[in-house]
Amino acid sequence: MGLFSRHKPKIKVQSTKKDGFSGWVKCSGCSELIHANELQQNLNCCSKCGYHYRMSLQQRISLLADEGTFQELFTHIKPVDSLNFVDTETYKDRLEAAILKTGRDDAICVGACRLDGMKIALGILDFSFMGGSMGSVVGERLTCLIETAIQEKLPLVIVSASGGARMQESILSLMQMAKTSAALAKLSEKKVPYISVLTNPTTGGVTASFATLGDVIIAEPDALIAFAGPRVVEQTIGQKLPPRAQKSEFLLEKGMVDCIVKRADLKSKLSYFIEFFTGNGRSFETQSEDDLAKNMSYRLKELLKLAEKVHG
Repeated sequence: MGLFSRHKPKIKVQSTKKDGFSGWVKCSGCSELIHANELQQNLNCCSKCGYHYRMSLQQRISLLADEGTFQELFTHIKPVDSLNFVDTETYKDRLEAAILKTGRDDAICVGACRLDGMKIALGILDFSFMGGSMGSVVGERLTCLIETAIQEKLPLVIVSASGGARMQESILSLMQMAKTSAALAKLSEKKVPYISVLTNPTTGGVTASFATLGDVIIAEPDALIAFAGPRVVEQTIGQKLPPRAQKSEFLLEKGMVDCIVKRADLKSKLSYFIEFFTGNGRSFETQSEDDLAKNMSYRLKELLKLAEKVHG
């Protein structure tokens, strides 16, 4: 072998760029980098600006229900393509794709659980299943849950995340607005409390029906809450909407929602309202007179704040 002979370098040259996920996410709120692990540990909220990302169905259940207490109900109600609907593809194919993607059979999960030891009826809309759209199954399962809450006198909590009525079911979907609203009217007659939690986004027929019929309406920060989206409204009326007009903070100012609660505080706030409305005495039996007085004073201040907001 000659003195000046060349050898091929033993360096592997990567011919294609890897596009794998590095674990870092650019925050949609503050544009800062945040690691996915940190995001998950912080309930899918940015630790820097507090921006609330969407939660999966299982994450919602874990957040609100006491561990191991959630029991899903009415899973025998399944979606069907009654109208043989076809747009760019058949409704049947869309359902199969959504079922394969999410492992769920529709956009709603209803059941009973305990929240801070108190038994409640809980319904959660899953946005990952066809945008959380409300079809016949969503309406029927929710109505069955409401009827169960009436029969067993269980406080009702519904967490909404939806693009509205499901267009592939046409009038059958729109009928669910009336059905769920009528069931909630019966719940109200029986003096059973209903707390509605609005998350990003809550729009369309869901907003126009059960989502805004709660005795208390709670919204997560910076959530889009509307009937029609901002672009549709602007195209219809030919005017620009005020800044953040359909965000939860704007709606709180105008009286459409009662309070905005950060995700980390949501369970404790729900527990407070449920205990207040039901007169649950589990915590009062062990409280001293001083603690009881402080507790009642706090509740009175909360009611006064709510009254001032409602009456200006």
